[in-house]
Amino acid sequence: MEIRCLIVDDEELALNVLEKYISSVPTLRLVGRCDNAIEAISFLHSHTVDLLFLDLNMPELSGLDMLKTLQNPPKIILTTAYSEYALESYEYGVVDYLLKPIKIERFIKAVNKVVELFGEHRGSVDNEEIISKPILIKEDQTTFVVPQADILYVEAYGNYLKIHTQEKTYLTRLTMQQMFSELSDTIFSRIHKSYIVNKQKVSRMMGNVVFISKIELPIGTTYKKDFMKAME
Repeated sequence: MEIRCLIVDDEELALNVLEKYISSVPTLRLVGRCDNAIEAISFLHSHTVDLLFLDLNMPELSGLDMLKTLQNPPKIILTTAYSEYALESYEYGVVDYLLKPIKIERFIKAVNKVVELFGEHRGSVDNEEIISKPILIKEDQTTFVVPQADILYVEAYGNYLKIHTQEKTYLTRLTMQQMFSELSDTIFSRIHKSYIVNKQKVSRMMGNVVFISKIELPIGTTYKKDFMKAME
C-alpha cells in the first residue's frame, strides 16, 4: 500500500520537517505541499490524496475552516502549536494531531494509526505493508527510522541490544521483550534468549544453528519448536 500525502502549512520550517519525515517512511509518498488552505482546496480537487497533514493556524482560511468545506476529505492529521484548538477538530473525523515542534516519534505513531485504518477498510493489512512499517531506534541522542524489512537480526548485548541491518548495526537500550513486541511476528521469530531473527533473511538451518548469509546464530532449546513451526 502507498499512502499519498499532502502537507498544508504556512510555515516553511514545518513544511520541510514534515517532508523529511514523510520521505523516511516507505509507505508514504508526498504528492504536494501548499502554504495556504485555499491552494490546498484547489489541489484536492485535481489530485488524489489519501492523507492530509493540515496546520490549524493559517491566515485567510484556517485549517478548521478548511475542514468544514471538505465533503469527502482524506484521512487527516492536524499540526498545531495549540492543543486546545485541535480538540475541537475531532468532530470532523481527524485521526490524530501533532503538536509543534513535531517529534519523529510522535509522527510515526500518528502515521501508524492511519496505516491501521486503511488496513481495517480493506479487511486486512498485507505482509508488504507490515514489512515496510518502520520502527524507531534510539541510539545516543539520535532516533533512526528503520524499515522492519532492513533488519537481519537482533542480538542481546548486556543491558543493550544490537540491531543488525545490511548497512549498519545500531546499539540501543531496550530489552529483548520490548524489541520483540515492536516487531511484526509475521516476519520475526525469537530463536534464543539472546537472538531475534528476520525469517526472510534465513538462508539455511543446520541442527541447532541458523544461517543468515555467513552469520551463524544458535537456536535455543526453549525456542526451537516454535521457530521450526514458524518457518514451515
